Formats: sequence, C-alpha cells, structure tokens
Amino acid sequence: MQASIRSTLLVLATSLLTTTAAWAHAHLKAAEPAANSVVSSPASLNLSFSEALEVKFSGIKLSNADKQDIGLGEPTLANGGKTLTVKPAQPLPAGNYKLEWHVLSTDGHKTKGTYSFSVGK
Repeated sequence: MQASIRSTLLVLATSLLTTTAAWAHAHLKAAEPAANSVVSSPASLNLSFSEALEVKFSGIKLSNADKQDIGLGEPTLANGGKTLTVKPAQPLPAGNYKLEWHVLSTDGHKTKGTYSFSVGK
C-alpha cells in the first residue's frame, strides 16, 4: 500500500516538474513609449513580451484624455513573435494617452494590461 502511494506521489511530482513551462504567461517586458513617459509623437507603439504571441487574438487600444479612441493600424509581430507593434493612423497631438493591451500567447494563455503616457509639445 505504501509503495503504491509513493509511486503515485512520484508520478504526480514528476508531472508537475515537467509541465511548469506550459503554465507560463506572456508578461510585458518593455514598452515604447514607456509607461508614464513623455515622448514626441511616436511612429509606432511597441510592446515586448516574454512569450510569443498569436497576433489574431492580440491587440492594442489607444484613447486620449477625453476617452476618445485613437485610430490604429493592424497589429504586427516582430522579434520572433514576442513584440506586438501597431502604428497610429495619424501623428498623435500633444496630450495624455491611455494604452490598453490584450494578448494571447502561443501556449494559449491570455494576459492584459493598461498604462498611460504623454505626448509633449
């Protein structure tokens, strides 16, 4: 009986150790423009993640201080699928912006986040 319990625990422990990589999520590692930064009008918004992404199920939403959505182009991936890039449809005027992102990593995990930045004069 004890041998059976030990075997079960050993199998369980082994499976936990070998599947931890599948539990990873795509975490935001870097952003351009960075959170709380003041920049000139960016040519693109670039978010770099710890895992590769599925572009069809990932996106960026940008809004101004009046909560109006800012037009953006289609998202693309770079850096082995780990950097989500989108270009504003027009240069961003001076002001405060809220960037909301959502991504689906290639291993099927969803993550999302929000941060703000400003465009200076």
